[in-house]
Amino acid sequence: MERVRVLLADDHAMFREGLRVLLDRTGEAEVVGEAADGQEAVEKASELHPDLVIMDIGMPRLNGLEATRQLRHQCPQTKVLILTVYATDEHFFQALEAGASGYILKEGASTDLRYAMSVVQSGGVFIYPSLSRRLVEDYLERAKTGEEHSDFEKLTKREREILQLIAEGCTNREIAERLLIAVSTVQTHRGHVMEKLGLHSRAQLLGYALRAGLLQHAASSDQPHR
Repeated sequence: MERVRVLLADDHAMFREGLRVLLDRTGEAEVVGEAADGQEAVEKASELHPDLVIMDIGMPRLNGLEATRQLRHQCPQTKVLILTVYATDEHFFQALEAGASGYILKEGASTDLRYAMSVVQSGGVFIYPSLSRRLVEDYLERAKTGEEHSDFEKLTKREREILQLIAEGCTNREIAERLLIAVSTVQTHRGHVMEKLGLHSRAQLLGYALRAGLLQHAASSDQPHR
């Protein structure tokens, strides 16, 4: 199996070294470069074309969110996994809007990083567990007051199934295989979901699915979390 080519972007050299050791132990990743700030991350990604960039947020010259935005524009085939100390849903949704495919806390790197990388590389979205739980709790509070409910009721049973699978990080092809339908049919349903909910981007669609509590079972599972 071909190893994932990874670029590490963090302004702390010792932390980058620790990540390199952690990734080397898995035998599944090859660190092809390092960057000490966001600008350098964009430049090296354009030069090296890694499969994945593991990106910090708080970096000099260019923060990780803006670096992610620029990198995804210049290197659309390269995925970004945010690895940060910021445990806030605000930063998470900003990261999604910038084009990141995952968000993990540094405190959980030793246990979650390997699984997070596999989720992101397979086309899914990784969300650290405590954020999943907070989003579910937020949705339950909104549901009590009727918020979110009316729009959700517009969706057909099939559209709700697809929204559920999107929330779990499934790709269009994976959804098609699970539901035994064509990929084009999944894309059509996905478009209807976005239209009915008034959403305009992948990040907004995922955000709605998360607020709607569609990851509740994943947040309480004993397995690694998306």
